[in-house]
Amino acid sequence: MSESEDEATSESDWPVSAEWLQNILKNHHKDLEDPAITIIAFSVRPGCDPSESVLSHIVAVAVQYCVKNDGSSNTHSLKLIIKMLPQDPFSRFFVTEAQFDLREIKFYTEVVPDLEKFKNDNITDSSVFRIPIPKCYYGHYFAGSTDPDPAPAESVLVLENIKSLGYVSSDFSRGLTLRQTKSAVQAIAQIHALSLTYKIKEAKSLTDKYAFLFQTTRASDSYQQLIERGLPQLSQFLETRPGLADILAALNDLRPHTKNVIESLLTPKEPMALITHTDFWCNNLMFKEDENSCQCSILDWQMVTYSRATNDLALLLISSVPAELRRLHTDKLLDTYWEVLVSTCRSLGLDVEGTLEYDRTQLGEDYKRSQLLALLLCIGSVDLALGNAQMEERLLELLQDLHSDGLLSAEVIKQEK
Repeated sequence: MSESEDEATSESDWPVSAEWLQNILKNHHKDLEDPAITIIAFSVRPGCDPSESVLSHIVAVAVQYCVKNDGSSNTHSLKLIIKMLPQDPFSRFFVTEAQFDLREIKFYTEVVPDLEKFKNDNITDSSVFRIPIPKCYYGHYFAGSTDPDPAPAESVLVLENIKSLGYVSSDFSRGLTLRQTKSAVQAIAQIHALSLTYKIKEAKSLTDKYAFLFQTTRASDSYQQLIERGLPQLSQFLETRPGLADILAALNDLRPHTKNVIESLLTPKEPMALITHTDFWCNNLMFKEDENSCQCSILDWQMVTYSRATNDLALLLISSVPAELRRLHTDKLLDTYWEVLVSTCRSLGLDVEGTLEYDRTQLGEDYKRSQLLALLLCIGSVDLALGNAQMEERLLELLQDLHSDGLLSAEVIKQEK
């Protein structure tokens, strides 16, 4: 074993051992018959800044190992991200009580394999597209405890470290570029298309098959708690800015109805209900860019839900895109989403417009309503924006735009009834 003492986390943080890594790698090489795996060296480092993740304790592991099988011997190197329960007892209880660890692990170990198999069974050229998420090497769910000392037997998820592949995070203060936004829209459209077509062609009830998905009532309660904390902060901020009395009054009128609005807009709307990320904003995205292309990888699936596609789109554009870009390009970005969704579904054997009787105009109408849900979710995390001049300005421009469009009202949800 080789660890750099000045860069590695201590064993008390997480006892990654050669034996533990051997078990993970045996699972990775399960296509081989009884492989003999020897760990040559490994190092463990913090996987992110503590402030970047409150739902997981994350470490990065680099491992070099040898695989012996059928008389042959090969040396491999992997760079991994290991996600565990938070070390802080309060955060740990919050995560396990809300089952954030369960949902993400089950997403990678149950949903993704089903979608991969369905894709490969229906598209002869498997290189057409890959599900735009990190590769999963191992996932194990264990009902967490409030014990402050994390143990290897508890919930753990092992993913590829895509930073080593050239992926980088975006700048939340500045917001996404148009190129990055388009890449993110295309990526989520592929996942939406896969889950939608899988549901229709396989005649699957996704809520029955994946009972762990974030349920509407439970999700509404969680988001409402955040909004009740965020609205007073936002109101205090708006009171310090001139000319915003109408917006403040609209928010105060909306406040008694927010739980109903959230529940209504999170409720799946058939036939277009599908698997959504539901926390789809720039801090959960990484990008690999060069002169000719931009690829997006989607992270952090703790809030995966069965809902409507436009909820993901609205949260991305509302939370993570500069105002001018959002104003100029929303329709084109929705066009891009629609084109990728329809073409991907068609390649899998589903005619969205013909079979489901759903078109681009209906997508636009659903998107308008989803903007209110996205705004409420942003208000629940408004502390991320307050104190940063760029993000405060983006928030003010967003509120002014939605107010001008008549969307700061519970009347929005009545359009569906």
